[in-house]
Amino acid sequence: MLKTKIININPEEIEEDKLGVACKILKKEGIVVYPTETYYGLGAGCFFRSAVKQIYGLKKRDGVKPMSVVISDIGMLRSIAAEIPPLFPALAADFWPGPLTIIFKATPQIPQELLGAGNTVGVRLPSHPWLRALVKCAGFPLIATSANVSGQKEISDPDRVISKFDGKVELIINGGKTPGKFPSSVIDLSTDNPKILRAGAVPASELKKYLP
Repeated sequence: MLKTKIININPEEIEEDKLGVACKILKKEGIVVYPTETYYGLGAGCFFRSAVKQIYGLKKRDGVKPMSVVISDIGMLRSIAAEIPPLFPALAADFWPGPLTIIFKATPQIPQELLGAGNTVGVRLPSHPWLRALVKCAGFPLIATSANVSGQKEISDPDRVISKFDGKVELIINGGKTPGKFPSSVIDLSTDNPKILRAGAVPASELKKYLP
């Protein structure tokens, strides 16, 4: 069993010492539980194949189901998206940062285990200030999957997250209760026929305005 470090943060206040603790663990290919603008997430550096496999194991997730990533800014998208579709600028202008996951064709650097059908990857620019600061500090996108066992409900309560993952991950970042309600919406821009894969925090009615 791992000795899990737990740090308490104010999501709206970037404390450099606490950020540094989390970054150091991520750069050593450690696994972290962190708060988002929806639920708690489970993640690690997206380029670390061993960490990707560990997360699948922790979630008891089917290996054919892809996991998305979070970035700190649109500039970081270049390291994971092989091409930028024509619809992307308008969607990003209106919904990023925010709870919208966009599917792109992936670059070869992304581990195959993380990818969806057709070598695609889901990407989100979160509106959570601490999470964006963490990704920027790490210097690479982070895996972003809900901190739960596959098939179980997402978790917004930090006490429940700690009870589930204490001893299983290197770090749990306690940012208090997250908003919960809805997961991120998902839209696929990886083909010539863009489509909404999941309606969530961003209503489908809003996303449909951008589809041909």
